[in-house]
Amino acid sequence: MKFNTRAIAYGFIATVVVGILSGFALPFTNVTLPTVGYVLTGIIGGLVAGYIVTTGPADGALNGLVGTTLGGIIVAIGLVIMNVLFAGVFFGLTVFAAAVVIIALAGIPGAIGGALGSMLHDRSAARRTRPAA
Repeated sequence: MKFNTRAIAYGFIATVVVGILSGFALPFTNVTLPTVGYVLTGIIGGLVAGYIVTTGPADGALNGLVGTTLGGIIVAIGLVIMNVLFAGVFFGLTVFAAAVVIIALAGIPGAIGGALGSMLHDRSAARRTRPAA
């Protein structure tokens, strides 16, 4: 099992982008963007990381797990800081406690997405090498 820093970076970026975009809200209104759950965010980040890995589903799962966990940490830190600043310390610390559990569970969908992404990459590579009819 090998770490691929490029795959981890892409999975990290995908997780952060999807995580931040799903948490945006317009200030002083009740309008928010559609919320994407942490499971789907982890799967998307894992798919991106796994698709970059070319050494098999096990390495895709490992890199997806690491990429989505790091991305989840950054998103959680940002959300906790925003909650402390705008909602108060107590609510911010409550969000922090929930974020620890969510980060611990976010790696599982990331690993699944990483394995699936690696398998998709292998399948598309096999299609490219097949001669046209």
